[in-house]
Amino acid sequence: MEEPRKKEEEKIIRSLNFIEEIIENDIRNGVNDSRVHTRFPPEPNGYLHIGHAKSICLNFGLSKKYNGKTNLRFDDTNPVKEEVEYVDSIMEDVKWLGFDWEDRLFYASDYFEQLYGYAVILIRKGKAFVCDMTAEEISETRGTPTRPGKESPFRHRSVEENIDLFARMRAGEFPDGSRVLRAKIDLTSPNMHMRDPVLYRILHTHHHRTGNQWCIYPMYDFAHGQSDSIERITHSICTLEFEVHRPLYDWFIHEIGIYAPRQIEFARLNMTYTVMSKRKLLELVRDGNVTGWDDPRMPTICGLRRRGYTPESIRNFAETIGVAKRDNIIDVSLLEFCIREDLNKRANRLMAVLDPVKIVIDNYPEELVEEMEAVNNPEDETKGKRKLPFTKTIFIERDDFMEDPPNKFFRLAPGREVRLKAAYIIKCEHVVKDPKTGEIEEIHCTYDPLTKSGMPESNRKVKGTLHWVSEKYAIKTEVRLYDRLFVMENPDEAEEGKTYLDYLNPDSLKIVTAMIEPAVKNAQILEKYQFERIGYFSVDHDSTAQNLVFNRVVSLKDSWSKVEKVK
Repeated sequence: MEEPRKKEEEKIIRSLNFIEEIIENDIRNGVNDSRVHTRFPPEPNGYLHIGHAKSICLNFGLSKKYNGKTNLRFDDTNPVKEEVEYVDSIMEDVKWLGFDWEDRLFYASDYFEQLYGYAVILIRKGKAFVCDMTAEEISETRGTPTRPGKESPFRHRSVEENIDLFARMRAGEFPDGSRVLRAKIDLTSPNMHMRDPVLYRILHTHHHRTGNQWCIYPMYDFAHGQSDSIERITHSICTLEFEVHRPLYDWFIHEIGIYAPRQIEFARLNMTYTVMSKRKLLELVRDGNVTGWDDPRMPTICGLRRRGYTPESIRNFAETIGVAKRDNIIDVSLLEFCIREDLNKRANRLMAVLDPVKIVIDNYPEELVEEMEAVNNPEDETKGKRKLPFTKTIFIERDDFMEDPPNKFFRLAPGREVRLKAAYIIKCEHVVKDPKTGEIEEIHCTYDPLTKSGMPESNRKVKGTLHWVSEKYAIKTEVRLYDRLFVMENPDEAEEGKTYLDYLNPDSLKIVTAMIEPAVKNAQILEKYQFERIGYFSVDHDSTAQNLVFNRVVSLKDSWSKVEKVK
């Protein structure tokens, strides 16, 4: 029995991603007492996007799988760009995704005094110095990857002078930009991050947590690894751009002589038809290309939430794409597939007509109102059924009718029959047009009373089935048809002379007035529905009791699969 069990264990190990393999190996070898302690460390300088959601799911998911812990820590070392608004939004996003940091909420600013002490240790060891060069001069003397940098003229200041100057920097004696504290490492290193990097800069500005207590602030590279160490993080999971920073983080840890977390890098999430750069997302908001951070076209978590995405669909997406060692681009259609799968199971169905044209059923009694029965969700019998009022005059979609249809057009046309879903079979007899524009105003039909849905005689077959809404009982609503924000698969790869903004999709939002069945009148904010034959929609927070507003979450099918891609 031993051999089959061993093979099964090997099969399980092979199915793990590379981070899980590292963690399980550490657990087996008793590294860090077999603890697993991760963290999610956002900078509070913007709203989180779908790429951050992947990191959130990874860090919290690993600690859950291995009975560990995950901290939420804000790396708030740059008060110029940080705001309480961003802190609050990040906490809301993490909770909405379904994760709980319990009592482990931390800030890098909690450690400012300790980080200052670490910097003093480096100075006393002759590993850091106060430099009076400007940012431009430092940049000019760093060299290139193939050409060594030049020493700062202040590199050989005495320990005593550096201690004194650093203390006076903290005391606020010097103006912004006049001095920095730099590490003294290796100006010939091929890794540019090792060429005497800046550790502290002077910023006389208000910090959202520490107020005006500090006027010097640690650089992200100096605070990040030490914060992980202070919190006794076992596995510091970062995206690939931090791989070249790892030698610097390790140098700090070694020279200061403190606990060393293990840093592991994975590929960040890049997705087609959008941008993930915080700078570019901020530009989109600032320049009015979108209505805000929570615009449903944005890849931000709050934008996806407002559009109608569910936390379950995003967690499933993160699990489906997995963890890679190399950067790649994930097709946004996979994210859309995940939300379709989720909403197909949970969303009630409704009839909604987005571009209505009137049907008059000539042989239907004028005052008669019948209640048709429709299933709320065929995927979930517990959702029950609802009543649909059926009357002489109804609406159907304008493109469900053609006067001169091509072959394989199985919807309504002169002399043709279709079934109205959950109702009757109707036949087009003639149309009424606007004498000036030629646009069809009414389609006159007759119905077969023996074909009522659910009746024994209703099994006569026709090729087309249409959704519809009673004119008398329809609820008029605003529907926002959101689409992909860019027409180019990778807008970051703009051709020469253009920027990502040149590839904005002019049709990323269309607003229509729709007619929806009366069951919608009790809809709640963020409640999701499938509009039959159209797509999935969510109630927007702009809705009022008098005016419902719906956002299209996603169409029923990938409408972009046949669209010619912009190179």
